[in-house]
Amino acid sequence: MIDIKELENIIDKNNIFKDEPMSKHTSFKIGGKVDYFVKLKSEKELIGLLQLVKKQNIPFYIIGNGTNILVTEKGIRGIVAKLEFDSYKIKKQDDYVYLTVGCGMSIAKLAIIALENELTGMENISGIPGTIGGAIRMNAGSFGKEMKDIVVCSKCMNRNGEISEIYLPEHEFGYRKSIFSKNGLIILETTIKLYYGNKAEIKEKMDEYRNKRIKNQPLEFPNAGSTFKRNNDIPVAKLIDECGLKGYRIGGAEVSTKHAGFIINSNHATANDILKLVEYVQKEVKSKFDIDIELEIIVLGEK
Repeated sequence: MIDIKELENIIDKNNIFKDEPMSKHTSFKIGGKVDYFVKLKSEKELIGLLQLVKKQNIPFYIIGNGTNILVTEKGIRGIVAKLEFDSYKIKKQDDYVYLTVGCGMSIAKLAIIALENELTGMENISGIPGTIGGAIRMNAGSFGKEMKDIVVCSKCMNRNGEISEIYLPEHEFGYRKSIFSKNGLIILETTIKLYYGNKAEIKEKMDEYRNKRIKNQPLEFPNAGSTFKRNNDIPVAKLIDECGLKGYRIGGAEVSTKHAGFIINSNHATANDILKLVEYVQKEVKSKFDIDIELEIIVLGEK
């Protein structure tokens, strides 16, 4: 049982939401209620919350923009926290520019800051619809570039509230994974390395990648990005397409007709619709090609 008075001693009550629908906080627009959803504005609040959940043995989750998660209809017991740390600072050094950014800043906002300061190096990933923290945790990427290509170091906090800094090799970046997937460290801020460039050229590249996304991805429907992890031999979307599954529906969930690697919420889908469709697609791909395709999105909540 969560002691609301203790919670309000740590976090401004205006940033505490009881029985909050997670559908409001995921790009899928799907999900049952969480006991408490909180917005954190400072490291001090995070430390206090970590102490509280540890003392009361409360399940605790941290999310960014909810662009890579699916929450079940039964919702989440415990506390979900969104870290709204979005400050930044710029340090110029020789030919490089180091940009230190709070974990809660969106990639889109960071891209605009880079553009305004005539900094190049992140145009490929400028359209990723998540936060810095989520992008680092997943080593998010697009159009041939991943977060590992621009990261210098990250400031982190462990579950005891102790702060440390780790450098690029310690991130253990891989395809859609990092050390943060397994060590429980919470990313507070990250420093990336960019270069001076021509503002008009940077804008042109950003527009080019944005237009490619609009053309090739079902951005007009709620979704959580690529549903399945990449296959090294054949693109997963091609496998799904060759199974004839584009447009296949279960309930309100649909395999996108624009990009078969995306499962979309086309008509008031439930999490169960999405998961049933995921299972069906996996079964069909396995049957036709004898290839196992893995889920890339993260499923949270009671089953």
